[in-house]
Amino acid sequence: MERFENISVSGFRRLRQVDLEMRDLIVMIGANGAGKTSFLDVLSTLTASADGKLQETLQSKGGLNEILTRGKAQELEITVSMRVPDEEPLKYGLILSPKGLSYEIRTETLTQQRNPNRPEPFKYIESHGLDIKYFQEGSGLLRPNWEHNLLETSLSQVPKMYREPENLRKSLASCTYYGALDVSGKSPIRLPQPMRPAKLPGASGEDLASCLYDLRETDGDRFERVEDIVSTAFPDFERLNFPPVAAGTISMTWTDRNFSQPIYVHELSEGTLRFLWLATLLQSQSLTTITLLDEPEVSLHPDLLRHLVYLMREASKYTQLIVATHSDRLIRFLEPHEILICDLEEGEARMTWADTLDLDKWLEDYSLDQVWAMNLMGGRP
Repeated sequence: MERFENISVSGFRRLRQVDLEMRDLIVMIGANGAGKTSFLDVLSTLTASADGKLQETLQSKGGLNEILTRGKAQELEITVSMRVPDEEPLKYGLILSPKGLSYEIRTETLTQQRNPNRPEPFKYIESHGLDIKYFQEGSGLLRPNWEHNLLETSLSQVPKMYREPENLRKSLASCTYYGALDVSGKSPIRLPQPMRPAKLPGASGEDLASCLYDLRETDGDRFERVEDIVSTAFPDFERLNFPPVAAGTISMTWTDRNFSQPIYVHELSEGTLRFLWLATLLQSQSLTTITLLDEPEVSLHPDLLRHLVYLMREASKYTQLIVATHSDRLIRFLEPHEILICDLEEGEARMTWADTLDLDKWLEDYSLDQVWAMNLMGGRP
């Protein structure tokens, strides 16, 4: 399975100089402004760059100058490496520089060590400003003979027959962000939904009923697993049903042993609905290569956090799951190797894996959330 091994970021907001080992499950803790949101944001920007939406994304952020580390960075540099089965990692680098009111892609490379007898890696992409080169083993050099957008990355415009660059591009472009879920009265998650194949519940829950209905019809065992998780968290829960509302449209009901009539989705509490959405999302086998989850603990009762951690670990078997949280109760159920501590030093983010700290002695007498609360591992205001 393809996984990202490392990311290095220089010049993105608080991330003036960060070099980080990527793991299957990354749970970021730290005070407000310590770099958690910046880290999620830089990954979203990298995703947009692989999807041909770099210009659009930078414009939405006010331009490149607005996201550079203020007074300390003249350019933005991002480097990632991706593990490839039975081969050496692919290494991708991107440097953006301001150019007037816009920007330029100063340097972009994609390399891989193909021959152990040669010190120089093979270069699939080598671009410097207007000089753009693609290479493929057996085919040699290719310069773009098509309309090449200089404000979008060469990776996003790579010829589809170039297998290795295209695999990296698709992995980066698929990265998905899930922020705060709107569960207000007229939110998409509470409304009837089209009866259509859906493998994910949607960032706004707009496909939650559709996804669960499709799961019940196509993978009954996994649907039962979702119901089992929900019943573990809510002991009075019995089952989900999907009554039709109109032609091609369904709703969702929750059967509770304490009530004679099923509860419709628009009647469920915020915490119940959010947990059901999280369980559906994190049990899906259609998660993208990287999944970003911002403060999933919102509105959840503290007793549900143990189940949330179980779901996160299950999901990390299929996706690299990166979570930002402020919940000390969530930390209680995690292990040090899953926790990334975000601190500010002289206005710059510093990121440290908790298992690189000497915590064993403290963990003999205290839980991990207590160690964090005592400020023995950083990540506090």
